[in-house]
Amino acid sequence: MVSGALGIGERIDGVNLGNWLVLEKWMKPEIFAASGEADEIWLHRTMESAELEALLKWHRDAYITEADFQNIAAHGCNLVRIPVPFFIFGDVPGHPGCIEYLDRAFDWAERAGLKILIDLHTVPGSQNGFDNGGLTGVVRWHCSPRMVSYVLDVLTRLAKRYRNRRALFGVEVLNEPINRLTYMMSPSSKQAKDRAEARGSGPIPMAFLKRFYREAYRRLRPILAEDQIIVFHDGFRLGRWRNWFVREGMRDVMLDTHIYLVMAEQFPLFRLIPDRWLMGWYRLFVRWNERRIRRAARYTPVIVGEWCVANNLANRNPSSRDAVYRELAAMQRKAWSASVGQIYWSYQLRGNRAFLPTIDPQSDTSQLDPWDLTHVWHAGWMACNRTN
Repeated sequence: MVSGALGIGERIDGVNLGNWLVLEKWMKPEIFAASGEADEIWLHRTMESAELEALLKWHRDAYITEADFQNIAAHGCNLVRIPVPFFIFGDVPGHPGCIEYLDRAFDWAERAGLKILIDLHTVPGSQNGFDNGGLTGVVRWHCSPRMVSYVLDVLTRLAKRYRNRRALFGVEVLNEPINRLTYMMSPSSKQAKDRAEARGSGPIPMAFLKRFYREAYRRLRPILAEDQIIVFHDGFRLGRWRNWFVREGMRDVMLDTHIYLVMAEQFPLFRLIPDRWLMGWYRLFVRWNERRIRRAARYTPVIVGEWCVANNLANRNPSSRDAVYRELAAMQRKAWSASVGQIYWSYQLRGNRAFLPTIDPQSDTSQLDPWDLTHVWHAGWMACNRTN
């Protein structure tokens, strides 16, 4: 078997290719420097067409290349999850498409022996109001039958385009549709640039999400091969799905959950925990999520589609940061073994940094390091699964 290839019954050990085809300002703020915008949709809206297309081409051409796919496989990974935008086919005015890059990714993956999980990361009107949803502070997609229908069409077109590609692992129909608690706690919920556009925003109801998932499955299952998986994000509601997918008669599906230590640290109580107790707190949090995964997996296979070693204990105690990262990496990888696999966020952040004279070489970017798997490997915080 080719190093990194995903065989039948083999655990998934993957990495996300974040910030390549879907931009996130925090991952590479230089892209947004000239416009001053906070998210990709407003970047597209405010830049001149020719300038925008040149910027996106420069970024996409250099940020991920075939050498990266070879590097990922050489480190023992067997899958890449690729976030894609709703305008990937280039049929939305003002939003340059990027389907040719996904085509290249399949060529590269097949040569490297990797599988690809296509992840629809954004939708028109946004499903979560995060910057990673493309439009900060707006959650209006589910209110428009026209936009919902458009997204179903995009998913159908993606499935048809890649169903015969050897590298296709599956399609994830929607990234992180937001629930009520997350919506209420998220600072971005109140950060819409255009308040009129955000009027009527709110969390994605469970009833709507089930209807959408049911229709997405109905459309995709006849197109995809039996061994190609349809992945559904839990919508930050892992414990609520129980046997719903089973009762719906869905086959060859997985439930995706995202688990981040730094997100749990946003609770006010976290600030009151002394440093000496934090590792114990992390241990409890990870064990709690492991139990949640095991309960959900009784009915439907669960995958941890996003996770990383970022945490604030390492930031508070720079002298022990290496030991903290190594311990938390080992702790999480062991816990996530309750799932069918895990996919790190993200492969890299700054990318073609050397070609950006606006970056201050003296600036402290250490807090970004644990989000960057290439740095995590280099620093020795997490052992790779290299087999050659």
